[in-house]
Amino acid sequence: MIKEEAKKRINELCKILNHHNYLYYVLARPEISDSEYDALYRELSDLEKNFPDLIQPDSPTQRIGGEPLKEFETVEHSIPMLSLEKTYSHEELNNFINRIYKTLPEKKLSFVIEPKIDGVAVSLVYKNGILSLGSTRGDGHKGDNITVNIKTIRSIPLSLKPSNLIMPLLLEVRGEVFMPKEGFARFNEMLQEQGKEPFANPRNAAAGSLKLLDPSLVAKRPLDAFFYDVAETTGITFNLQNEILNALSNYGFKIPPWFRVCNSINEILHELENLRSARHDFPFEIDGAVIKLNERNLYPLLGTTAKNPRWAVAFKYQAEQAETKIKSITVQVGRTGVLTPVAELAPVEIAGTIVSRATLHNADEITRKDIRIGDYVIVEKAGDIIPAIVRVIKSKRNGTEKIFSMPEKCPVCSGPIVKKEGETAIRCDNMQCPAQIKRWIKHFGSRGAMDIEGLGDALVEQLVDAKLVLSPADLYKLNITQIIPLERMGKKSAENLLNAIEASKNRDFWRLIFGLGIRHVGSKSARTLEEYYENIESLANASTEEMQEIPDIGPVVAASIYDFFRKPENLQLINEFRKTGVNLQRKKENIKQSSSISGKTFVLTGTLSSFSREEATEKLLSLGAKVSSSVSSKTDFVIVGTDPGSKLDKAKKLGIKTLNEEEFIELLKQL
Repeated sequence: MIKEEAKKRINELCKILNHHNYLYYVLARPEISDSEYDALYRELSDLEKNFPDLIQPDSPTQRIGGEPLKEFETVEHSIPMLSLEKTYSHEELNNFINRIYKTLPEKKLSFVIEPKIDGVAVSLVYKNGILSLGSTRGDGHKGDNITVNIKTIRSIPLSLKPSNLIMPLLLEVRGEVFMPKEGFARFNEMLQEQGKEPFANPRNAAAGSLKLLDPSLVAKRPLDAFFYDVAETTGITFNLQNEILNALSNYGFKIPPWFRVCNSINEILHELENLRSARHDFPFEIDGAVIKLNERNLYPLLGTTAKNPRWAVAFKYQAEQAETKIKSITVQVGRTGVLTPVAELAPVEIAGTIVSRATLHNADEITRKDIRIGDYVIVEKAGDIIPAIVRVIKSKRNGTEKIFSMPEKCPVCSGPIVKKEGETAIRCDNMQCPAQIKRWIKHFGSRGAMDIEGLGDALVEQLVDAKLVLSPADLYKLNITQIIPLERMGKKSAENLLNAIEASKNRDFWRLIFGLGIRHVGSKSARTLEEYYENIESLANASTEEMQEIPDIGPVVAASIYDFFRKPENLQLINEFRKTGVNLQRKKENIKQSSSISGKTFVLTGTLSSFSREEATEKLLSLGAKVSSSVSSKTDFVIVGTDPGSKLDKAKKLGIKTLNEEEFIELLKQL
């Protein structure tokens, strides 16, 4: 291809891929399959390798590039990034609003309420529509240049989206980088598996991620961003705050999914309560609301203090916490041998659920917080998901509390424990530890993996304790005479279990990959690997360099997969699967389809008569849809079976479309 043709095609591919990035990461409405996107991306990458001087600054390939930085440069903000004054009561908020009315008498005023996202404030500068600088708030006047890290966040546009608005010569936008709740939970779990210290909350996780000097590591963090303000501009002006939100959306930015324009203090208070009620439905954490004067042309009349603007304020919600007592501290042994202390609590209600356990992460955490058995403690949900002990109420100690020490041997197998250099975690060093084997078998047979119906926790405990199953391959060697004598296992139950095990031999290849329990390989990674490797042999023989060329497979995951297939016992496991007839290759029909529901989010509630929950989920996923376990403002459809739970009530409250089973079947017929 000649250079002129390459330039034209590169420009075309950049526009196409940036458009699909916007559809996927901002609107959550993809129009093409992952494999179609990957093919376009590879074509662009190949062209840029052949013509490196044609690489554009807004090329999707530039999101993860460059060598690690030695340090961040300091940049000065053209307009200071002020922090907001905080209020905690309606009285304080009333005083703030009344001061504005007093300063601006006879002016017709309105106010905008936005959720206060608990993240990290950032400022982005676009010159001629192209992202040129990303920085942190710092001290408000100077911050760190984190442009390379900002570019790894896929919901942030590298170039402004063309719209019916004027394309400004310069546009400085401000917003918040955050880590969604589910991503935070998965990320912390991964850190613990690696023996590293987990983050206390999503905000700390986001802040720590943006401070990394290696952008390739930042790209692996589940970061997202919302934008809600502009600073310096050239070629465009805004008179109202709600105009800015709409304009930012038109330029391709994600804006807060909820905001309201109010004309009185009573309306403000009403909407604050609505936001408080909906706060747990958001997939990200908020700690309050931001109230801004809508009329931006009046800001100069109000001015600022040394640190805060006089035209905006933060209204903070009280954290949902509860007091309870630590009855005991137990130690769990995870699938990879990590010993995790867990506080067993007197049951208490927090954020609508009963909490009776809270992970203490590791021994260092217990020492740092001086946590003892018998202590009264304050508990909250970190990220509204994970119960965490905030602090000990030491004033309630009476001398009967006991200091806890981690065991010197594995509490399950009495095997040796080790602490690797650079890790905070303690691990059981016995690969045959029953606790590790049990968790492995439970994981292998779970719905998300090989989906072996009837292989419940109690049965796995018995099978391992009786030494009938010491690896997943042993499941396929079981016979009815071995199973019937087990507790609560009659002939019919045993036959059903064996039929379920037999049926699992023909599961999709990605399910086996996930079921193997390779460290750092989740179900999403397993699905991705299935698209690139047609069978277990090709995956086992792949190099780490080859795997890192695959989207979402980074060096840590690639190294973990490579190491797994270098161990003789794991190769023996694969051979045992092969001998017993377990499917070890990609099915021809297992190709993602593109449909009118691609990218739409579904939630299932109640019992369906024509499908199992898993079958309905798989059908939706095969059509490119997303399936979530909870209803939120981003949910498109809720499928309602018999005996639906609270999800139906939440869907009605949020005005989300519901489908009964007949309507769901009819929808599938039309696709």
